[in-house]
Amino acid sequence: MKKSYPSKISYPLLITVLIIFFCTPIFNFIKSGISFDLVLISSFLIIVFGFVVHIFFGTAYIIEGNKLKVRCGFKSYPPIVINEIKEIRKTNNMISAPAASFDRIAIKYGKFEEIIISPKNKFEFVKHLADINPSIESDVNKK
Repeated sequence: MKKSYPSKISYPLLITVLIIFFCTPIFNFIKSGISFDLVLISSFLIIVFGFVVHIFFGTAYIIEGNKLKVRCGFKSYPPIVINEIKEIRKTNNMISAPAASFDRIAIKYGKFEEIIISPKNKFEFVKHLADINPSIESDVNKK
């Protein structure tokens, strides 16, 4: 059985990225009007922002059999064997991760591996993992 969990999205983060990307071109437009360079730079920024939006909305965590697959935009991470997951903890770590939200969980697996993700419905996600591997320690479902 295959079940996909989309990433939770922090819209304030997405809006901040939008403002950072387009603040300078807007000020240049107000100051100097439209120019070829401004159109060229704005076009490039629109393409890059489209890529960022794709990453935000294209991040998902797929449980298929005994594997957890993490997809972030165009990138897929190596599958994680669910029976190798040791613990799942809430985290505030802002390290770069396949997570489109600040509401994150850290999954520790293997010998020393860890991945930080942000499933939209983290309680259902963690329960699904725990149903497959009951030995997972977790603080996610605790109040």
